[in-house]
Amino acid sequence: MKNPYWNKIPALLLLLFIGVGLKAQVFSDESLKFSQALNWIDKYYVDTVSPPELVKTAIVEMLQTLDPHSTYLTAEEVKAMSEPLQGNFEGIGISFNILNDTIFVINPIPGGPSEKVGIHSGDRIIKVEGENIAGIGVTNSDVFDKLRGKKGSRVSISIQRRKVSELLEFTITRDKIPIYSLDASYMIQDKVGYIKLNRFSFTSMEEFRIASAALQKEGMEDLILDLSGNGGGYMDVAIKLSDQFLDDRKLIVYTEGKSQPKRNYYASSRGSLEDGRLVVIIDQTSASASEIVAGALQDWDRAVIVGRRSFGKGLVQNPMLLIDSSMIRLTIARYYTPTGRLIQKPYEDGFEEYSKDLINRFNNGELSSADSVHFPESQKFKTLVNQRPVYGGGGIMPDYFVPLDTSFISNYYSKLVQKGILNFFVLSYVDDHRSELLGKYPTFPEFRDKFKVGKQIVDELTEYAADQDLPFNEDDFEVSSRYIKSLMKAYMARDLWNTSEFYEIINQDNPSVIKAIEVLDGPGLNQALQQDFR
Repeated sequence: MKNPYWNKIPALLLLLFIGVGLKAQVFSDESLKFSQALNWIDKYYVDTVSPPELVKTAIVEMLQTLDPHSTYLTAEEVKAMSEPLQGNFEGIGISFNILNDTIFVINPIPGGPSEKVGIHSGDRIIKVEGENIAGIGVTNSDVFDKLRGKKGSRVSISIQRRKVSELLEFTITRDKIPIYSLDASYMIQDKVGYIKLNRFSFTSMEEFRIASAALQKEGMEDLILDLSGNGGGYMDVAIKLSDQFLDDRKLIVYTEGKSQPKRNYYASSRGSLEDGRLVVIIDQTSASASEIVAGALQDWDRAVIVGRRSFGKGLVQNPMLLIDSSMIRLTIARYYTPTGRLIQKPYEDGFEEYSKDLINRFNNGELSSADSVHFPESQKFKTLVNQRPVYGGGGIMPDYFVPLDTSFISNYYSKLVQKGILNFFVLSYVDDHRSELLGKYPTFPEFRDKFKVGKQIVDELTEYAADQDLPFNEDDFEVSSRYIKSLMKAYMARDLWNTSEFYEIINQDNPSVIKAIEVLDGPGLNQALQQDFR
């Protein structure tokens, strides 16, 4: 007969009991004590409880007492987390938005199953498997549920296309769809390339190699690598990216922890971009793998770092699956840059205070002035070539600080963006004028150089916004006018072409990108390397 007591042992403890390489002492009085408490609560508590929820809460709270980056993920969260890092999912292959309660195709993914059967930008999906899904309050999760599925499975959809009276019927065979981690790649100046990575995923290096090789064919000699907003990803991908720029046997990063002996990671002789000048852009949300790259290139005086102090995540997590397919991501080591800098910012004041760090930086003026950023002398290090000062103890400090630009922000602008009004207006505008725009500007360079956001389009935007309960504010608009027009043009470029064209427009007003170009245009990079931030 089975002992019902064992049915109450939480998943975490069962995992500890069966091993996974952990020492036998984890089967301890503390483990049994926890299980016994859970059993008493389930059996005798005044109200009905959910033991799985109690265990989940206990694990979450326990991990938060360790450090801010040891976390618990449910099985569903594990799957959602894995997709962008693995670099693909299975589905029909469209980028979409929900416009006027209808699924609106922004672009079919090149080479994907939707493009192959003839789905076009601007198409509206009205039915899926004969069931109407337009005008019923469809959500993003509804779209995923209906259009994603196993590779090789089929789905029938009905499309409404502009200037076609009847619905068009398509049967699409689902396939693996790439999730790109490279947002943009283009020649930003003569002999200067620009590449922006949004994460370090399984496919990032292949994407980067293809993009950099294409830019080299276009004459690229120097590179601006934009890691702003890049929250990290796979550590080994960060090492491989750093290897592209560093000579053989140069240390990239090392890790060390109580149960993890010091391990060094070195560059190989396979780098394809070891020559040429390099600027790396970071900001306060560049974290983890981004900081490995920026720290290694800064320590070896290989790149000039431009932007704002990075996030400061220098803890290495190891995924540990539990028996119900949930997961613990447990911190097992710290990582250090080649000079020995620990990039992890302090977390001794607890999880809540740690989570407020970026807000505190803003309130303390650290995002607007380099003078507000302070490092203790105990965290001062010397770079490995020029022997210039750099600092550890919380993120990578750039060689050139670029303050956060808030000069264009007004209440009217914020609501235009936050409510999605600007994005939806541009989607509709492009849908209504796609043929006209492409007829007048058949290539992106022509659109970039000649198209202007004129008064007529601005008036249409403000009228649309007023219909969405956002009345026009002339003073606010005057403050934000330049950036609103720039963002409108960038959205139009995205909807007519792709995200790379979006960044090519919006970067014309990006202070960090402007500073990166200025550094490359200057008399030499070394002048950027003499600043001493304290």
